Amino acid sequence: MLRRRSLLLALLGLPALALWPRRARAALPEAALGALEASPYVYVSPLRADGAESACHGEVWYAWLDGRAVIITARDRWKARALERGLARARLWVGDFGPWKRLGIESERFRQGPSFDARAERVTDPEVLERLLAAYQRKYPGEIGTWRDRFREGFASGERLLIAYTPVD
Repeated sequence: MLRRRSLLLALLGLPALALWPRRARAALPEAALGALEASPYVYVSPLRADGAESACHGEVWYAWLDGRAVIITARDRWKARALERGLARARLWVGDFGPWKRLGIESERFRQGPSFDARAERVTDPEVLERLLAAYQRKYPGEIGTWRDRFREGFASGERLLIAYTPVD
């Protein structure tokens, strides 16, 4: 199957690679790309320095923006704490497998979804927050009204962080 990157390289040659967004260069499984556009959740697990998954796995709202899964979370939650401790790698599964806590700690249902490894980074740009909230309005129209102001106020005060998960090879 011919992909956009292959087509660009074929038409424009190797210099076209420099024009390709860096975060879009990581190869994602086709199933993950399709699911990222449609799924209401990603399940996130920070990766320890040795590459092992943390014991925490949780479903979160997200938006697929500019080749990154972007979330907003409270500063005291494990995803934010892991990033602040320097654990900038994570594994994400895409799909709706129900609330992780109800799945039970021994459950592996979320692992049925497509997955990818990613680099986590804090995002401080308020424009990204507004794009995230616009995406949340489309994805979660029944719930966002309760959360929109909390997200904005928490982001402004530093009580909430935006985290972007960029796929890595």
